[in-house]
Amino acid sequence: MKVVIQRVSKASVTIEGEKTADINRGLLILQGIENEDDETDIEWLSNKIIQLRIFNDEEGKMNKSVQDIQGDIIVVSQFTLYASTKKGNRPSYIRAARPEVAIPLYEKFVKSLSDKLGKPVQTGKFGADMKVELLNDGPVTIIIDSKNRE
Repeated sequence: MKVVIQRVSKASVTIEGEKTADINRGLLILQGIENEDDETDIEWLSNKIIQLRIFNDEEGKMNKSVQDIQGDIIVVSQFTLYASTKKGNRPSYIRAARPEVAIPLYEKFVKSLSDKLGKPVQTGKFGADMKVELLNDGPVTIIIDSKNRE
């Protein structure tokens, strides 16, 4: 499981002209799922994200988590995180999990984050054409791969 985490001052998702997610201070998470992913990836990654200290404390140091600041989260499914550009100019998405595998894992990931955060996590819609807007704060952007637990 791969995520791109962006610390935001605000973010939103619009689908077919309707805003389906809208937050102020918090995290916008783009999530890619591959066939080998399972619930252990969800548990490890959701714990890591909730505890990730990337918000400034009173001294301006990144020392607080999204939970500490009572921030919000949006999770957007993003199969293109598993694009392979090794051959040719058209990306291959063969590593990305098919919907029948990815959707249940995506939903469990959102629930796990929500449970740990103590409030609902907003989402896009799996497989939809989404317009994602964000104001990256910092900018702070972090990429985490649950298969490479550095």
